[in-house]
Amino acid sequence: MTLMRFDPFRELDRLSEQAVRTPRALPMEAFRRGDRCIVALDLPGVDSKDVDVTVERNVVMVKARRDPLRHENDEVLIDERPHGEFSRQFFLGDMLAAGDLSAEFDRGVLVLTIPIAESSKPRKIEVAEQTTVNA
Repeated sequence: MTLMRFDPFRELDRLSEQAVRTPRALPMEAFRRGDRCIVALDLPGVDSKDVDVTVERNVVMVKARRDPLRHENDEVLIDERPHGEFSRQFFLGDMLAAGDLSAEFDRGVLVLTIPIAESSKPRKIEVAEQTTVNA
């Protein structure tokens, strides 16, 4: 790829193209492992202090911010890396204990762990022997 000088008209075209596109959602993977659900979201180049996770009424909202690496006086040659604010929300079913959600961030991947609610776990029901038969 050839590096070329910054063209303000090309940059204006690129910015207007980005404005009409739908916002990029954070790529996500979700699966059940034993008695918990695991949700992983890719946040490459994001610092953990720029990640915000909230839960309200079984809705998880993940917000992240990535600033460009360039400084104010740098001359832009190419800028294809997305930066700014990103967000993703998803609903948790009643079977999950949203209040016990935990979050870890490692190497650009946010991992949310949500335990299965005790009331949703399978349990064995003891069958008692009846000593008298009501007829």
